[in-house]
Amino acid sequence: MMKHLKKTDPEIFKTILDEVRRQDSKLELIASENFASRAVLEAESNIMINKYAEGYPGHRWYNGCEFVDKAEELAIKRAGKLFGAEHVNVQPHSGSQANMAVYFAALKTGDTVLAMDLKCGGHLTHGHAHNFSGRFFNVIPYGVDKKNERLDYDNIMHLAESFRPKMILAGASAYPRTIDFKAFRKICDAVGAFLFVDMAHIAGLVAAGVHPNPVDHAEFVTTTTHKTLRGPRSGMILCRKEFAKKIDSEIFPGIQGGPMMHTIAAKAVCFKEALRPEFKKYQTQIVKNAKSLSKALQDKGYRIVSGGTDNHLLLVDLSAKGISGSEAAHALDRAGITVNKNLIPFDKRSPMVTSGLRLGTPAVTTRGMKEREMVKIAGLIDRVLENPAIEKNIKAVKTDVGSLTGKFPLYPGLIRDMEKA
Repeated sequence: MMKHLKKTDPEIFKTILDEVRRQDSKLELIASENFASRAVLEAESNIMINKYAEGYPGHRWYNGCEFVDKAEELAIKRAGKLFGAEHVNVQPHSGSQANMAVYFAALKTGDTVLAMDLKCGGHLTHGHAHNFSGRFFNVIPYGVDKKNERLDYDNIMHLAESFRPKMILAGASAYPRTIDFKAFRKICDAVGAFLFVDMAHIAGLVAAGVHPNPVDHAEFVTTTTHKTLRGPRSGMILCRKEFAKKIDSEIFPGIQGGPMMHTIAAKAVCFKEALRPEFKKYQTQIVKNAKSLSKALQDKGYRIVSGGTDNHLLLVDLSAKGISGSEAAHALDRAGITVNKNLIPFDKRSPMVTSGLRLGTPAVTTRGMKEREMVKIAGLIDRVLENPAIEKNIKAVKTDVGSLTGKFPLYPGLIRDMEKA
């Protein structure tokens, strides 16, 4: 339990121990965060960190790769089985780098791409002006319908016919509804475009069959391996076999050097866990919890964007509450509830302030919480936001948060063992 680290660098040891305490004692409601299993943590912290393995299994630049080859082969095989993919590349260091490889494999600089507007739930790599995607490519944004705050596929078709993009990107970082990949495929076929799906947020739901699988419809699919998939912080690309060579060469030697073999070993463990029957029960509970949290907040007078959720996250509109997303997130954090401020569709506030909060249920579901606890959490959130400036109120909620998290310990015994190291 880190006894060598404690002796060598007690300052870093303390920061890690403090972070363990923070995660264990707070309610984690950031939709993009989750808690990896002890098995994944152990696989991530292994001696494969020492090994350079540029290239791919059986075709490495360095010798001595026979065992890391086996780890990568297992990760590839398991991911392919999990998602039904023809080709898998498990080497991307992150979801953003996975996305970059797809852009470079499918497009030329300046090509037109249709992607979801960040203001309506898209991601930085979907065309933000300061991101590589917005700097190297002509990204045309699509959004949601003003009335129902859901994707407007007729409008997306209209944009596709007007701009004739080389690629259409489906996927989001803050969209609470099921994405119709069949509709996107139809639009792509109508204009001769590639379909690229970024399923980083919903990969776990897809793996468990709780959300439609984009692999059946898209040439390219990317994902992170944490979030709902509950693995290490990293990325992955799934694609049709005709694009395998191009994708692999864009990752290495295109945009990366040596892969992180210890992380790839952890991915293999994560995929094995996701193939188990209990993983589907877990993902189903994530959605149940999100729906329960959404309803409980609606019952307390909060407007939920699009009227609810179909997946792991929900967006809370604070416009009528007299508090910004930034102010709300800071107040909740002081009370032991971790969320993030977020733009809501057609937000009048800036991205640094926002009118909304994004809430997610993967992490609290990992701890074993269910619908009953979601109702309690909604009550705790409401108590904070009703009186965010009253410190006595914040402290009282923080005490109640500690009582709740104490019933659902994150890594039982870990803090004790680290303290004894």
